[in-house]
This record gives sequence, C-alpha cells and structure tokens, in this order.
Amino acid sequence: MDTLENNTPPVGPKTALVSIIGRPSAGKSTFLNTASGEPVSIVSSIPQTTRNAIRGIVNTSYGQLVFVDTPGLHKSDKKLNLRLTQIAEDGMKDSDAILYVIDATRDHGEEEVMIASLIQPYQDKTVIAINKTEDPKANAKKAHLFIEENLPSFPADRVLEMSAKGDTGVNEVLKALYDLAPEAPHLYPEEYYTDQEVDFRICEVIRGEAINRLEDEVPHAIYVRIEDMKMERENLMKVRAVLCVERESQKGIVIGKGASKIKEIRQAAMRQCRRIFDYRVDIDLQVKVDKNWRQKDVVLGRLIK
Repeated sequence: MDTLENNTPPVGPKTALVSIIGRPSAGKSTFLNTASGEPVSIVSSIPQTTRNAIRGIVNTSYGQLVFVDTPGLHKSDKKLNLRLTQIAEDGMKDSDAILYVIDATRDHGEEEVMIASLIQPYQDKTVIAINKTEDPKANAKKAHLFIEENLPSFPADRVLEMSAKGDTGVNEVLKALYDLAPEAPHLYPEEYYTDQEVDFRICEVIRGEAINRLEDEVPHAIYVRIEDMKMERENLMKVRAVLCVERESQKGIVIGKGASKIKEIRQAAMRQCRRIFDYRVDIDLQVKVDKNWRQKDVVLGRLIK
C-alpha cells in the first residue's frame, strides 16, 4: 500500500479506534489486510468467516488507526449469528470512527437497509467506502443512489470508492478516517500491526486454510483450539492443535482420502505461519467431533469475544 508520508501531517498525534462494518464478503477483511500491510484477518469467498473483533493497526505520520474487523452483518436467528451481530453493534458504539464497506458488485437488499439504519445514529463519525470497483460487475453509481436514499443527510465527501483488493482508493479512505480521529496518544507501539495473541493468530491461520479448502456447510461448522504450544528452541515453536467439526460425516471430509486434506491444511498453515512469525511453527493437527458446538454457550463464549 502507498504510504501517506508525503502529505503534511496534522498538528498533534491522532489516534482512533475504527470499527469496520458491512455485509458478509463486502471486503472488510481484505481492506484490513491491505491497510495494515500484513495478513491480519481471514480472507475467503465464503461469507461470515470473521467471528471475532480482529484488530489491525495502521501507523503513519498522521497518527494511529486501530481497526476492528467485525463479523459481517446479516439477518439470522441462529445463536452463533446473533452473537456475531452483537459484536459488530457493540463495536460501533465503542469506536471513535466507523468504516462502512459496501460491495459495489451486489444488489443492495434487506440486509444493506438494516446496516444503513444501524449507521443512522453514528453518521457524524462514519466514512462509507464503496468497494470492489475493480470488478467488471461493479456498479458504484447504484451504491451511491442507495446511500442517498437510505442516508440522505450523509456528507458526500465521506463517501469514497475503493478497491481493497487492488489497493486503489485505500489511502483516501484512511485520510477521511484520520480527519475524524481525535488528538490522543497512541494505543500501541508504532511497530505493531495487530494486537492478536500468538495462539489466536495460529488458530485463525489454520481455520483460514481449512475454510478455503472445504465446501458447502463444512467451513461454518469448524473451529480450532490449541491443545499445547511451547518453544522447543529459540527458532522453533511446536503446536498441537485440534480442528473441531460438528458431525462425524464432516470429520471424514476434513481428513480427506488417505488423510490428504488435513495434510494439505496443515502444510499450508505452517507456510503461512512462517510468513508471519520470525520463528518456525511446527503444527501437529488432528480432527475431532464436538457435536452441535454452535448451539453450546460454553464453546461460543470461548470462541467469540
């Protein structure tokens, strides 16, 4: 991503906690990874892969933006989805600024109207980014019309177009957010690009690699837990992890013929960890059944924070 360093920074350090909201697969995680310059959040074509409020940190001469990538908002009465929606709504209330990401390639239906209504009380601290403008199917004009109809008093200069995937327009979105940021000391040291703990990052790497290799309902039926994690020596961490599914039939799908699928997930996760950490991560990965875990408050409370 291009830096903002060539522009004249404001007087005094600026710091803002920024919630990213939008429908599932609007490009929120892609924006977070592009803006922070590192793989912080899972990017997948499968909707609702983000389950936690994941933080990515952008530091420039303008100040520090601490982004919280919230789960995609959509209507559902399922216990898991209700918890995910609550995380996103709580993030909007607690943040200094909000980035609302709209997918320019999709029709704006009932869910988009719902999100626009949630934005109503927070318009003075919101920037809207119309995303995926690089896609031939994109219709930015239609997105602008939706905003005019559903948020008629929203300032036009805070409605911007971008391609998070192509890294165009991202700097303009960051500048608009810095304009809303209060003068305040930084929350994190400047070398930080996330505040995620090591065990959480490894779990998300494994889950991300699994999600992008599985089909149908299986990606939503998995979670990862660390059974054991220790530094064997200065440049090697050994991790014993379990990839949990809801049903016995899913276990066979995740393992694959001759254990080919789980081996592929494990090897891809270790490669990704080597890009993230300055030491090698050796992963022992097993698959277990935790029947109907998405209906268990104890499991949901541990996974979703």
